[in-house]
Amino acid sequence: MPCPALPDGFDFTDPDLLQARVPLPEFATLRRTEPVRWIAQPRRVSGFDDEGYWAVTRHEDVKYVSTRPELFSSYLNTAIIRFNESIQRDAIDAQRLIMLNMDPPEHTRVRQIVQRGFTPRAIRSLEDALRARARSIVGTALANADADGGFDFVTQVAVELPLQAIAELIGVPQADRSKIFDWSNKMAAYDDPEYAITAEVGAEAAMEIVSYAMNLAAARKECPAKDIVSQLVAAEDEGNLSSDEFGFFVILLAVAGNETTRNAITHGMHALLTHPDQWELFKRERPATTAEEIVRWATPVVSFQRTATQDTELGGVRIRAGDRVGVFYSSANHDPEVFEDPGTFDITRDPNPHLGFGGGGPHFCLGKSLAVLEINLIFNAVADAMPGLRLTGDPRRLRSAWLNGVKELRVSTG
Repeated sequence: MPCPALPDGFDFTDPDLLQARVPLPEFATLRRTEPVRWIAQPRRVSGFDDEGYWAVTRHEDVKYVSTRPELFSSYLNTAIIRFNESIQRDAIDAQRLIMLNMDPPEHTRVRQIVQRGFTPRAIRSLEDALRARARSIVGTALANADADGGFDFVTQVAVELPLQAIAELIGVPQADRSKIFDWSNKMAAYDDPEYAITAEVGAEAAMEIVSYAMNLAAARKECPAKDIVSQLVAAEDEGNLSSDEFGFFVILLAVAGNETTRNAITHGMHALLTHPDQWELFKRERPATTAEEIVRWATPVVSFQRTATQDTELGGVRIRAGDRVGVFYSSANHDPEVFEDPGTFDITRDPNPHLGFGGGGPHFCLGKSLAVLEINLIFNAVADAMPGLRLTGDPRRLRSAWLNGVKELRVSTG
């Protein structure tokens, strides 16, 4: 039966909605009454020449879609559920060069190459350097706080370690990290008028990243170094990435590895400070389960999409070939069929089969281990240097169709 509590015209990808809140009550209603529901949209409002998408809200169904790329394609319409309405179809199709928007077997080939940089050994080799960077970031924020000890946690702390980790991973000089930050912001913030970013500016930023990365790849081919770039591109004819493939991989790192982790860190700080018992527990015991609960709670990527490759059935609903299907990780991560008291922030939660790193399958987050490491390191550094940290304002949220983003979080050590 139709969901009675969902108003006509309600759209989970409305950027005005996500700027205000994550629609957890509406997700809960759909999970109970209509877990696979058609969400009508005006034609082209999301950049697609269709009339809407299927919203998939149960944990079980999100996993099903995620693990069956032969039925649900990332390539046909990309994984981005809503673009700016002014985007042209050729600009959407151009994004198929990014690994996020590929299907097997091409996705399998590229992932097998790039995952060399994300082995447990590769991540462990970064740990000491990133621990020192985390301490330095927090120390600098403390030193630069205003007279009352106040500062913006997003710009002074949360953004820095993910950027520095990416720079460390691929050998980008630290002096260039602000360029990557600026370009990735422009790519991801096209729905937020505060940034006055047009689709054209976002496309230009994407090409700046590609150009920068291609030049870096060319330099490493000419003169290999002991970094992941050299491993990925130095011998293209031996199964490595071409320079342009490496360029599009860096786009993925800039958004998937930067935007998501910094938002997890920001939401995690907000959650800890609004749950003082959890903050005291963290400072005292530093549970190894903390990062996973922060990612579940934050779910920085609210949703991605897939496109049905053939007529199929999901949750008792017939889905036609060509229909877009939105997988809502924020809903799945609050599914009471899977999580006890999902509305409770509990840094000791274990097991924690959340889908904040994806629903499994070929697109499970390649950088999960790095993200968990970064979250652990930054909160250890904050707890050591700023144990009395407190909130001084509400989060200012990003206007976005699919990111659970925060632009500003004012805090104080005073």
